[in-house]
Amino acid sequence: MTHDEARDIRVLLVDDQDLVRAGFRIILESEDGIEVVGEATTGRAAVALASELQPDVICMDVQMPDMDGLQATELLTRDAKTDAAILIVTTFDRDDYLFAALKAGASGFLLKNAGPEELIDAVGIVARGDALIAPAMTRRVVEHFATSAQPGETAGTGGETHPGPARHSRLDVLTEREAEVLRLLAQGLSNSEIARRLFVGEATVKTHVSRILMKLDLRDRTQAVVFAYENGIVTPGSV
Repeated sequence: MTHDEARDIRVLLVDDQDLVRAGFRIILESEDGIEVVGEATTGRAAVALASELQPDVICMDVQMPDMDGLQATELLTRDAKTDAAILIVTTFDRDDYLFAALKAGASGFLLKNAGPEELIDAVGIVARGDALIAPAMTRRVVEHFATSAQPGETAGTGGETHPGPARHSRLDVLTEREAEVLRLLAQGLSNSEIARRLFVGEATVKTHVSRILMKLDLRDRTQAVVFAYENGIVTPGSV
């Protein structure tokens, strides 16, 4: 999901704690270019509001009554009920939440102890269609997928494995340069960093990323990262 810079970023806040939502609203609406268009206290309410309001970004808590945030994220992305980027914002720095959020289709993962500027930056990052995974989290994700899935299997959120496509089975649709960009993207590099590494312009990198997403039928950069992990394109030693 890419954001049109000519209009405000529309945000839906989803959290069962009134004070948390109020705090997030104050922080986000203090920034020019961000508008909070709605609030929900449950995952089920979030699904309904997302379809009605069509926000650009959904700040989604994990632990909530009547459908948790991970279930709501999966439902929203699986059934294409919204084009919004989903930013998981949680108190808990837990690997199972991180892995499940990425598998469900979230575009980013942020802890609630982050500072106000980090929340504002995170909303802007996912609204542009970029991935938001801290380097330390990136390493954990790589190690998780590398150790829990064998060739031809994909890792489940609980560590189990399921039959899946053979590694690299879909990569033949990519050019050699696109595959190289995918590897660098999966290592957590930004477009500007990839451009410097490959000695090309940032606009060229953006074009490559767009083509990668289109060819692999992926929602956004974060899903490209997950695809790269599951298919062995990156390994713990490469990050």
